[in-house]
Amino acid sequence: MAELSDQLLVVAVLAYLAGMLGHLAEYSFGARGPVARAAAPRQRVLVGASVSAGPGEPVSPVQPGQPPRPPAANGARASGASATRLGRVAVVLTVVAVAAHAGVLVTRGLAAGRVPWGNMYEFVVALSLVGAVGWLVLLARRPALRLVGLFVTLALVLILGFAGMVLYTDVAPLVPALNSYWLKIHVSAAATSSGLLLLASVPAMLFLVRAGYDAGKRRFPYPVGAKLPAADTLERLAFRLHAFAFPIWTFAVICGAIWAEAAWGRYWGWDPKEIWSFVSWVAYAAYLHARATPSVKRTTATWLAVVAWITMLVNLYVINFVAVGLHSYAGVD
Repeated sequence: MAELSDQLLVVAVLAYLAGMLGHLAEYSFGARGPVARAAAPRQRVLVGASVSAGPGEPVSPVQPGQPPRPPAANGARASGASATRLGRVAVVLTVVAVAAHAGVLVTRGLAAGRVPWGNMYEFVVALSLVGAVGWLVLLARRPALRLVGLFVTLALVLILGFAGMVLYTDVAPLVPALNSYWLKIHVSAAATSSGLLLLASVPAMLFLVRAGYDAGKRRFPYPVGAKLPAADTLERLAFRLHAFAFPIWTFAVICGAIWAEAAWGRYWGWDPKEIWSFVSWVAYAAYLHARATPSVKRTTATWLAVVAWITMLVNLYVINFVAVGLHSYAGVD
């Protein structure tokens, strides 16, 4: 089972990567994609000349003072249709990746004889699975957001790839400090909220890109926003995901304090993990408060969400590698 879990991890990463490439093809080669626009032929049309919209379509003269009507690009239409099909295939590949991703945790748990989130590797696999499942649920409700899948799958490839190459540990029993029923409550809540916050960070960052593009910015990365959903759509999506995930993160922090009192005799001990969990909680609370304040610009509030996600990354990766404390049982050397 442990070997099968490792093999399924490779399958999941490759399937996410294939899905990402499918979304990238749809983004780049769609009817309005950057590659299609760059490849579109430019024609010079004289005033008073006639242009045809395409084979079999009526010919109409170009009146003085009016822009010429360009011929229909049948090749561009075909390319756009093919790119759309690739986008649908990318969704199917993402579903396959999520199934393999879930198999990683299930087989890992069967091999260990316990819940499969007892070290940093397993925790990252679990939280990224929550984000992936959340994305599929969201996509089923809002198919128009499909292009966002390019960035969701990119994030999943990076997170799972890093987990497999850097964080991986062999299957082993739980360390004594984790052998508690609170592991199923506190850590599962932390993984669920972290996965949802991972998903929420994607539309938050894309909103900033799209808003910059709409404001006329054309330096990288703002041109990426050309084909993204409307800025308001991305901003509302980011807010709703954050508002849904924040109470779960609050519950996880509270459960951690209760577990700390049961295990170490105190609710709070200024452990690095405790400090950064609280820092992240304050950062997300600040974002939600700013978002609910009419005088605060949406871009300003969203930057707070991005900063809050950075604190989550610090808590997840930096603290486990650098700091020494009571939570130093990630299983990573």
